[in-house]
Amino acid sequence: MGSVGILGSGKSEQGGEGKVAVRKIVQIDDDLCTGCGLCVTPCAEGAIELVDGEARVRREELCDGAGFCLGICPTGALNVVERETAAFDDEAVLQHLLAGGAEKPSHVPEPECFLCQLRDTQVALLPVRRSGRSEWVCVRCLPALIHG
Repeated sequence: MGSVGILGSGKSEQGGEGKVAVRKIVQIDDDLCTGCGLCVTPCAEGAIELVDGEARVRREELCDGAGFCLGICPTGALNVVERETAAFDDEAVLQHLLAGGAEKPSHVPEPECFLCQLRDTQVALLPVRRSGRSEWVCVRCLPALIHG
């Protein structure tokens, strides 16, 4: 595995010490990350941002470790690992989102279902791999995709 890009040390952006826990968190492999920015959008907490052209878990206390970003990465640069890091902080997530959250890369299109073109403002979307590509499918179209 190549070098891993992780920013943060368990300290909050405001400089205070945060709680530390052994938990699941997203890890980004710098050698595989192309900086496409597709992983930024599925992160509901806004923990992932592009920094100097590469994806980073900008604030570890915002990453819930759910891994919704994994499925959309075209290179497999993202993984979920278990390690000691800042504890997940619901209040920090709320404050971050109220302040605008992570900046979405302008070159990344808004996610939409590849079958019906509905956007995530209209229906829940899930990342899928299809024919070697990372795409989005909505919950309405998912049964047809599964059952043919």
